[in-house]
Amino acid sequence: MNKRSIECAFGKIADKMAANREYLIELDQRNGDGDLGISMSNGFKAAYETIKQSEETDLGKIFMAAAKSFNTAAPSSLGTILSIGMMGIAKTLRNNQEITLEQLIEALEAGINNIMLKAGSKQGEKTILDALIPAINGLKGESDVNVAFKNAYKASVEGAESTKNMKSVHGRAAYYGENSIGLVDGGAIAGSLMFQALAE
Repeated sequence: MNKRSIECAFGKIADKMAANREYLIELDQRNGDGDLGISMSNGFKAAYETIKQSEETDLGKIFMAAAKSFNTAAPSSLGTILSIGMMGIAKTLRNNQEITLEQLIEALEAGINNIMLKAGSKQGEKTILDALIPAINGLKGESDVNVAFKNAYKASVEGAESTKNMKSVHGRAAYYGENSIGLVDGGAIAGSLMFQALAE
């Protein structure tokens, strides 16, 4: 995987978020402020445009630039969280122009660890992590990249679905307390959409 691969990936995710913009807004209006579809669509579009227009080939620098563009275009809690994740990825991929699937998994895990460290959140708390962590685990143990990403997408869907049984403890959704149980988390759905785009 190289700069072109990353550009393609961000482009596909941006398209997926744009196509699901209204759905994500609807989900977020149930126990949030309703800006999820807007922030995810705008954020990934901005990150994609930054990568597309850049002549940089160092993947670490590419992800750092994407993180900054994403954070500016998606000024929301999840926008900040994902930009923090991208910064963790950037540090791991610094000085690499090409990477293997194993290196990508290592970088994604670094991104997740950065989110958990800075946001004080973990799996099982009804957040995007409930989709992203299973997805990254789903990438492991498979040499065929296409199969690996299909496994990851399946795991992300199952992870997002599991948030229905959880109580929100972070962000605006936490105000709903017990009333948040029974509703799928919009952020987790956004996470599964990311891996759906990558699998496709």
